[in-house]
Amino acid sequence: MRLGVLDVGSNTVHLQVVDAFSGARPNPTTNLKIDLRLSEFLNAEGVIELEGVKQLRSAIRECVAEARKVKSDELLPFATSALREARNGGEIIAELNSEFDIDLQVLSGEEEAQITFLAARRWYGWSSGRLLVVDIGGGSLEMAVGVNESADIAFSLPLGASRLTKSHLEGDPFTKRSIRNLRDHVESQLSEVLPAMLRHQDTDRAIATSKTLRTLARLTGDWADGDGRSLELDGLRKILPKLSEMNQEERSELPGVSKSRARQIVAGAFVAESVMRCMDIESLEICPWALREGIVLKWLDWIKQ
Repeated sequence: MRLGVLDVGSNTVHLQVVDAFSGARPNPTTNLKIDLRLSEFLNAEGVIELEGVKQLRSAIRECVAEARKVKSDELLPFATSALREARNGGEIIAELNSEFDIDLQVLSGEEEAQITFLAARRWYGWSSGRLLVVDIGGGSLEMAVGVNESADIAFSLPLGASRLTKSHLEGDPFTKRSIRNLRDHVESQLSEVLPAMLRHQDTDRAIATSKTLRTLARLTGDWADGDGRSLELDGLRKILPKLSEMNQEERSELPGVSKSRARQIVAGAFVAESVMRCMDIESLEICPWALREGIVLKWLDWIKQ
């Protein structure tokens, strides 16, 4: 069965087409990623502006056409924090569903964390024991921990790399004052959930998903003698000052850092460092599977019932 997973996120609209069957590993066949930065079209009133809606409609049109072109049997569209939090998100989704005959659904933050956790559990298997999973997206941070396929605790915080860059970081390079304000804000947000997380801290493996964390792992590999397959707290601390002092053009020339992510990678790095330090995590293993793979796995489980 060929499934098209359509991920409408804060940074991109991403279509991933996979051949998937119950009991088998999903096999990717097609990828189409459109940089949109939907969260940047969110105004002070919490409304996605008309230009953002226009660009979103164009991206959805292109992805739906591609899914049909490659003969997808089913399209699984979902949206995360940008549309989840927008005051006009429901209206936009209703219009998109009507225009393109799709069923775009908004995931709650907890659902996003749980489905990502499922993907990590299936990747590492039961022998991996209790997992702690961390995902830093454009609009939100998700964390989940547990020993089963459903996490014991899963939550989402508005600590996405794109969101924090827009709300806190100023200048190019970023000013030291804005960086201090960012760090204080992240610490304050984390303090609200750490007591609950620390009750589940006895984990066997700490796992990282998302493009932000994969990019940071690669940078620590290049700059701090890492292997690129994990993100080490010590290595992250070594690269943070250098990363913060660069301007956007300099960061965009780094290996693995696209022009579209060059501005927000600093905020993502500070969130990662705060999470790892506060949770006493020395190393995060990079998991190849994340939310989109979890959507496929969950859908396959559903049709088996």
